[in-house]
Amino acid sequence: MSQLKQVPAEHTTHVRYWVVLISMLMALLLYLDRFCVGFAADYIREDIGLTHKEVNWMVSAFFWSYALAQVPSGWLSDRYGARLMLVIYILSWSFFTLMIGAAYSFVILLGTRLAMGLGQAGAYPTSANVLSKWVPFSGRGTASSIVALGGRFGGAVAPLLTGFLMIQLVPINDDGGDRFTVDDILDDVRLANRLAELAKSDAQVDLAGRHIWDALRQKMTPATYGVIQSRSDQSSQEKLGRTAIVDMVDSFNQLLGQSDLYDATSFESVNLSREGLKLLKQQGAGTFTSLGEQQRFNRLLLEATFPGELRKLYTRGWRPVFFIYGFAGVVVAALYWWIVRNHPGDHPRCSEAERNVIAGGRPAGATRSEGRADKIPWMHLIKSRSMWCDSLMQTGGNVGWFLVVSSVLPRYLIEIHQVPHLPRAMMLSVPMAVGMLGMFTGGWFTDFLVPRIGLRWGRRLPMFATKISAAGACGCCLWFNNLSPDSMLHSPWAITICLAVVAFSTDFGNPAGWAFKQDVGGRYVGCVLGWGNMWGNLGASISEPIYGWVLGETPGLQDWNQIFLVCLSAFVISGICALGIDATIPIIPSEEDALLAAN
Repeated sequence: MSQLKQVPAEHTTHVRYWVVLISMLMALLLYLDRFCVGFAADYIREDIGLTHKEVNWMVSAFFWSYALAQVPSGWLSDRYGARLMLVIYILSWSFFTLMIGAAYSFVILLGTRLAMGLGQAGAYPTSANVLSKWVPFSGRGTASSIVALGGRFGGAVAPLLTGFLMIQLVPINDDGGDRFTVDDILDDVRLANRLAELAKSDAQVDLAGRHIWDALRQKMTPATYGVIQSRSDQSSQEKLGRTAIVDMVDSFNQLLGQSDLYDATSFESVNLSREGLKLLKQQGAGTFTSLGEQQRFNRLLLEATFPGELRKLYTRGWRPVFFIYGFAGVVVAALYWWIVRNHPGDHPRCSEAERNVIAGGRPAGATRSEGRADKIPWMHLIKSRSMWCDSLMQTGGNVGWFLVVSSVLPRYLIEIHQVPHLPRAMMLSVPMAVGMLGMFTGGWFTDFLVPRIGLRWGRRLPMFATKISAAGACGCCLWFNNLSPDSMLHSPWAITICLAVVAFSTDFGNPAGWAFKQDVGGRYVGCVLGWGNMWGNLGASISEPIYGWVLGETPGLQDWNQIFLVCLSAFVISGICALGIDATIPIIPSEEDALLAAN
């Protein structure tokens, strides 16, 4: 790229805003690449033939390498420069995001997720390093919240964008593109057993399946119909045979163009995809404009009725999505290299006036971020009371907060409140949206407090208060769960509002934690933030196993109450630990740091 032109020294430039903006874009990509896998997991499983346990290992593998590499990757940025290292980190995790799209085995997927975790581990520690050098002391909390907000937005948009791209990459057409193939029969034994049960049952228990069977049997050959009828029960392990499978596929394909396949009563409880719901409205309004739209709707209807037996159409689109995300990383890395420099003094577009603004307002005794880091300050991190309090605060906070984003919450809404698909999706999105508001305002609040109540409590108070408010919200969940079912508060929306308070509280306090590490890190901001992030992500890693152990296989209401109690306790412990954090005490004392820098 062309060199940036020098600007007059007296002119006040605003390069720091661009640095914060590109850091926010980096964080958006970071979370987009991290969480798109969760949305695509079911399609990946079907395409490659994984078990559910293997999918869980694939998803969780990322967090272990991500957590353990936090400190080393942060130190590399402190040592060799944030600009170079963050570009390397972006390119590396983007490459392995792309490689997920090229994977054809569990071992390769596991390896790419582990490598992706290593690449992403340095993103936030390095970003904190950059902010400590580019943002005035009075704006550290606000800048941190803006960058972290990018991450939250990326996580929120990941399922929507991934789903949208999959739909676009599997377009509707009239040439039979939605037709089933033999490979789309995921398990012919399971499919045959399911159809056999539908064939012998007159009870109206599986209305959607029964409706499909009534339409399907009219399309089958007598031989295939006889094979299905001969199966006595679902425990049969006899395969259908090639001839019967081909005929079965042909029978399903004949249903694709059938305009009267949908029946509102029969399919009332079937969970259609977002595109399926859109097409359902068109079906009701009689506005299908092509045979392709009818075929797409019926294909999605059949998939939803036989989710474990028929391959999903969008399985054809997940791989290109990962290629797109991987190449997007190259663009973000190039922009980051072009805009950012390690120090304001290295940037030709950053004037002396702007450098003075960045350096101004620093309290007496505050750490300096200039200079290259020496070896990782392990002993200083281990001996620091503030860092241990911060680490335990993050671990406990994530154990409580992870309930909002885990697979446990949708299970609770289904099993306890029987919430249908669309309202459930809305309830799951509310806490994340409210959390983003907390992330945006939390940085401003800690910056507002510091000049009024001092650095120690300006950082400590937001972290403590938000953990206690989150604990209170979990306590309300516990209370509401024990009320009479007739109570207005014993409702899924009441629980959703409480969990929105949990999300808001957690995210409102996070920028103060980021700013604290910039306050005390000096030349080792990357290491310091990496150390805290490591413990926080270990908390996230153990959350699902803890939830699973508490719930068991068939949880009752009291088991769910125990989950809320666990989260309440985790937040209380986290809040108590926050009281031990002191942003006025550097990790390495100023005199010792000056001596190390001189040597």
